[in-house]
Amino acid sequence: MSEVIGIKYDNKIFDTQTAQKECIKGEEIYFDNSMDALSIIRHSCAHLMAQAIKELYVDAKFFVGPVVDEGFYYDFKTSSKISEEDLIVIEKKMKEIAKRALPITKQILSKKQANEKFANDELKQAVMSKISGDEFGIYKQGDFEDLCRGPHLPNTKFLHSFKLTKLAGAYLGGDEKAEMLTRIYGIAFADKETLNAYIHQLEEAKKRDHRKLGLEMGLFGFDEEIGSGLPIWLPRGARLRRRIEELLTRALIIREYEPVRGPEILKSSVWKTSGHYDNYKENMYFTLIDDVEYGIKPMNCVGHIKVYQSSIRSYRDLPLRFYEYGVVHRHEKSGVLHGLLRVREFTQDDAHIFCQPSQIKAEVSNIIDFTRKIMGAFGFNYEMELSTRPSKSIGSDEVWQVATTALEDALQSNEIDYKVDVGGGAFYGPKIDIKITDAIGRKWQCGTVQIDMNLPQRFNLQYTDKDNSYQQPVMIHRAILGSFERFVAILTEHFGGEFPFFISPTQIVLIPISEDQLPYVMEIRKKLLHIGVYAEVMDKNETLSKKIRNAEKQRVPMIAVIGSKEVEQRILSIRDRRSKTQYEMQEKEFLDMVEIKMKEVSF
Repeated sequence: MSEVIGIKYDNKIFDTQTAQKECIKGEEIYFDNSMDALSIIRHSCAHLMAQAIKELYVDAKFFVGPVVDEGFYYDFKTSSKISEEDLIVIEKKMKEIAKRALPITKQILSKKQANEKFANDELKQAVMSKISGDEFGIYKQGDFEDLCRGPHLPNTKFLHSFKLTKLAGAYLGGDEKAEMLTRIYGIAFADKETLNAYIHQLEEAKKRDHRKLGLEMGLFGFDEEIGSGLPIWLPRGARLRRRIEELLTRALIIREYEPVRGPEILKSSVWKTSGHYDNYKENMYFTLIDDVEYGIKPMNCVGHIKVYQSSIRSYRDLPLRFYEYGVVHRHEKSGVLHGLLRVREFTQDDAHIFCQPSQIKAEVSNIIDFTRKIMGAFGFNYEMELSTRPSKSIGSDEVWQVATTALEDALQSNEIDYKVDVGGGAFYGPKIDIKITDAIGRKWQCGTVQIDMNLPQRFNLQYTDKDNSYQQPVMIHRAILGSFERFVAILTEHFGGEFPFFISPTQIVLIPISEDQLPYVMEIRKKLLHIGVYAEVMDKNETLSKKIRNAEKQRVPMIAVIGSKEVEQRILSIRDRRSKTQYEMQEKEFLDMVEIKMKEVSF
């Protein structure tokens, strides 16, 4: 049996020190890679890292060191300059300290005692200012101690499978006006096998980094003269996006969605009505026009509501399904911008469905089916999570029950094995989150399906029911990809740039051996373009081998080399990168084949 590291009692996780004082015997939590155990392991490892930093940099002061999805981190400051190379030194010191088998003890101080203890530490004072109550937990191991709620391991000897992963900067408390601290991230597991598997995943992720591949393949770029977080789509990247949009659009039309488009800038008064002004203002951009304040839209909901309000609606009109590839802007902090995954301008594959409460289940089932087809086309495994009513919410119990039950029924009738996040819904309604797993096992939050009773109420949306009474519709927010920017980043890393033929930015490269074959090559290219296949011609004065290498760098699925024999016999010599084969094909046979390949996938 594994080592016991903590106790679960009354739905709370306690460390062994607390458990001895405050708990009767409860359910044991074992030293494994379960989420409960990893939380304790990683929390303790954060303190181990801080102790190592303190021993190496004696003037170091520490802010916070929480557990996060990607492991743990600690924010601190020191007069010494920390570089990526120093992570190796810090990690070595951590291993040395862990082997000392230091007992980890807990002490409770009053607010007065804690203030006196950390009177000369402005970062600890900043931490305490955010904590209510008169009791502060202090965890100590050897000469190191820090404020913490816990729980922790009983001894540093349990920490043996960890790695520091990256160095970053972070503003104190996330405030851009505050001082910049150093942040070091790390990861920890219960065993070295799992750690090694994770390290391998990190190495593979570096090879697949969409920022690196995007530059190599000429998909997109950023220009500081334009601004941070504002991507520039180059022709190849724009072609990739357009193909995804075309597939989506065709599927949306079949599913009876109507295209709409709202303005990108709206008066602030409408954002006050929606609640964004009070609850989301810090993430928005504003400007004055004729002394009237306007806000650039951070989401497309309000525009679609105005489309709904443009006509009197009857129950016979419902459900109404509106979609828009809407460009939105959000004021993201510079420290969190990350390639296409986190930008300030992006395009959502947004849709809003206005329906009766009795129609929620059917609409959500349609969305689930749509999701299944999209994820299947790209080879993604995915899971869904249902989030229910939080403690602070609006709307009647009856409507919440109808909405939540409809989501549950839709998931169950579609045989979806889902998790439940109790109380994790939005204040205006329950939701389903779509989380995908890529080729190397990483999970990504992607789409969402949200039931909204708030905005219909705020904007007094109505429809006439069968008895001529006025009823309030339910609004379903739906985005499956999330945003084209984020989805392209995920796709690029999922495929390692080796996009499937049906969405590849350049599907075929045509290489004439000499200028004599150029007329035939251009003829073939024109025929390919007419059937929706994009082909590039490499006719520069370079060697054949160099042309092939350049095409390989672009990760183009097919290369067709055309010499005098090919022109005479109207054939193409194909190098198929995906199947790793070479073959010859008659022109018509080849055109028929690639046309079929373009139609193999639909949503």
